[in-house]
Amino acid sequence: MVQKTLNRKLAILSDAAKYDASCASSGSSKRDSRDGKGLGSNDGAGICHAYAPDGRCISLLKILMTNFCIYDCSYCINRVSSNVERARFTVDEVVKLTIEFYRRNYIEGLFLSSGVIRSPDDTMAEMVLIARKLREEENFRGYIHLKTIPDAAPELIAQAGLLADRLSINVELPTDAAVSQYAPEKKPEQIRRAMADVRLRKDAAKEKSHTGRRPPRFAPAGQSTQMIIGADGSNDAAVLGQSTRLYSSYKLKRVYYSAFSPIPDSSAKLPLIRPPLEREHRLYQADWLLRFYDFRLDEITSVTKDGNLDLEVDPKLAWALVHRSVFPLDVNRASKEMLLRVPGFGVKTVNRILTTRRHRALRYEDIARMGGSMKRARAFIVADGWSPGALTDSADLRARFTPPPKQLTLF
Repeated sequence: MVQKTLNRKLAILSDAAKYDASCASSGSSKRDSRDGKGLGSNDGAGICHAYAPDGRCISLLKILMTNFCIYDCSYCINRVSSNVERARFTVDEVVKLTIEFYRRNYIEGLFLSSGVIRSPDDTMAEMVLIARKLREEENFRGYIHLKTIPDAAPELIAQAGLLADRLSINVELPTDAAVSQYAPEKKPEQIRRAMADVRLRKDAAKEKSHTGRRPPRFAPAGQSTQMIIGADGSNDAAVLGQSTRLYSSYKLKRVYYSAFSPIPDSSAKLPLIRPPLEREHRLYQADWLLRFYDFRLDEITSVTKDGNLDLEVDPKLAWALVHRSVFPLDVNRASKEMLLRVPGFGVKTVNRILTTRRHRALRYEDIARMGGSMKRARAFIVADGWSPGALTDSADLRARFTPPPKQLTLF
């Protein structure tokens, strides 16, 4: 068999990793190498190939250790029955790539996932060894995120948490029934046990011992999970309901939604429920409203009859259009809770409104300067010198926010 070059492996395994949602390094404890000891830094926040909240564009080396897998999950391109080109990195190859990419200033950290080879324990042990070599032999202080394998021995996941900034364990699908149907080799109860164990170990790492010493840091940037959406028949209410329970039970930093697209050679007949990318985008928006805008699950998912999010407009605007009776809101008098429900107003804008209106009455122009998207908000607010008049209840208000219809081509 012809041996693959390192570059070919990198091409295969970086492409295979695109199905794994990476996450930000925000929340991790700060490390750097300005003292001349070690390599890399972990400063602030960042996700793979994206802009961090502080405006920096940073990246992680995002790869699979291997796309070989002993499991046969119907929705996974790397399942054992899939006809894809396979590759596998050695431990030293991953370490070498990470260090060399860092030295070239391409990356600030590593996102590592893997198919399951031989056994969950064997695979997890190799991932832990990679993290250990980076930390202890290369003195690498950059960000490390490990996608852990829930079936692996708890002590291996414990070791991973002492070396990585963030751990993630995939719940796979929105319901246990869907996991049983499409990934029968994976056990939802084992996934939950592993997630609970990570939470308990992280909580324990915050407590000082009787001698006053703190235990070693454990996954300081927390844990996250990933959910495939669109591969089963779950509606958005079920997806968001599962996310809400996961956030509450395991103190997750983030639930990542991964849009399922049909795999060409799949023998399994998976339902493709609604356009996947648009749905993924709306789920992220709804997730944000639940976590930071005090919306309740039933408020967001009751806008439509089938429990799915409106794909044409964002969830906050969809709610506002259905509840026009509570609008327009006076920005000089409305509560914070209600201002957060105005389309076009974010948390920062609302906080600026609350701070400024203590000193003077706010005008339309003031809200625009504070960051409010007045194109979206103007129909839902009253300000000094501004009233939307009949716009709030106009029959064509929804049409103002939706894309214009397109003429279909015959060819």
